[in-house]
Amino acid sequence: MQRLLLISAATIFTLDQITKYLVVFYMNLIERGEISVWPGFIHFHMAWNSGINFGLFSSNGPATRWILIAIALSICGIVAYWMRRETRPIALMSAGLVIGGALGNAVDRVLYGSVADFLNITCCGLRNPFAFNVADIAIFAGLLGIMFFASDTKRPDQSN
Repeated sequence: MQRLLLISAATIFTLDQITKYLVVFYMNLIERGEISVWPGFIHFHMAWNSGINFGLFSSNGPATRWILIAIALSICGIVAYWMRRETRPIALMSAGLVIGGALGNAVDRVLYGSVADFLNITCCGLRNPFAFNVADIAIFAGLLGIMFFASDTKRPDQSN
């Protein structure tokens, strides 16, 4: 595994955990429920997500927690293995975003039983019911980066 991937993963993991601590516990969002940061646009809205995106599989009980932790760790291992020969810096950083974000959410599941989501963006008078966190942003951005920038490891067709 390459150093850039590790630095990227560690940076995102740290940023995710620090922002969760500051907003959820230090700013006491856990009790306040909502804090308007930029009225009409950005709000901190406390949401504990025991499932996956948009709360899917959130009512499947405690076994789901450990299954999702195992899936997150497996994804980290698969991405790290897949990137072991990658040379493009942007692809390595993208993989680090995915790994750091997945680890950040997995740590939440271990510590709290669910993921602390708090960012809520609304626009144009429409209320967005969903919240997310830095790890979610990193995973999404990292997957896009891998899709667009990872080296194509397929060999040319040699049947000619």
